[in-house]
Amino acid sequence: MRISLIQMDILHGQPEQNCDRVLDFLEKAMLESPDVIVLPEMWNTGYALSDLAELADTDGQKTQKLLSQFAQKHEVAIVGGSVAVAKDNQFFNTTYVYDRTGKLLVDYSKVHLFGLMAEDCFLAAGHKKSQFELDGVKAASAICYDIRFPEWLRTLMSAGAQLLFVVAQWPESRIQQWEILLRARAVENQAFVVAVNRVGDGPDDHFNGHSMIIDPLGNIILQARDDEEGVFTANIDLSQTAAVRGSIPVFEDRRPELYH
Repeated sequence: MRISLIQMDILHGQPEQNCDRVLDFLEKAMLESPDVIVLPEMWNTGYALSDLAELADTDGQKTQKLLSQFAQKHEVAIVGGSVAVAKDNQFFNTTYVYDRTGKLLVDYSKVHLFGLMAEDCFLAAGHKKSQFELDGVKAASAICYDIRFPEWLRTLMSAGAQLLFVVAQWPESRIQQWEILLRARAVENQAFVVAVNRVGDGPDDHFNGHSMIIDPLGNIILQARDDEEGVFTANIDLSQTAAVRGSIPVFEDRRPELYH
């Protein structure tokens, strides 16, 4: 599977401009002939949480149209980062995933809200899993703070997923933890982790990327350059997942009856 990561700056509170920029990056990604393209977290508004009433995408309609049409036109799967969505008189941080035909496979609203960025004051938490198949490969997705909850990711991955997609706005001040947590999630779930972080400056934080792809042994096989916008692409060999799981059968040796 060939995967392209879009590491980009996000203009604070400017959804129209961000949509235009995302389309430009998606077109650039197609020059790499990917099977899957992955975007960062909250790419439509940034963390302009106090302005979501004016900025959030109503029912995700604009985002879904943009991503679905692009996926269908170019026959490429898209893990659409996440966007601020207005739904049922609430606001959510929501991921949309599309297959090559432009079909929506899953929409996932962030389950764990990050109090340090006041998400819990403005956003409603999601309540469902993000599990899907891309080209017959089982996968799951999570958003940023979710990776600090290994029990949640194990729940997602235990259905046989070989790929975990993570989209984020993870600040430079904690970037070492980003790498440690992602590598740990890859090792403990014996799966590829594909993680996309933004770059640039928000009102309160600097973001320096370090988007990466990690193999089931925790080795970094692609890492985007610091602070640089761009498309970063790598091939992954999914047979490696079966080989690693066969040598150390972690999922078979679990004792979930004790994990309560």
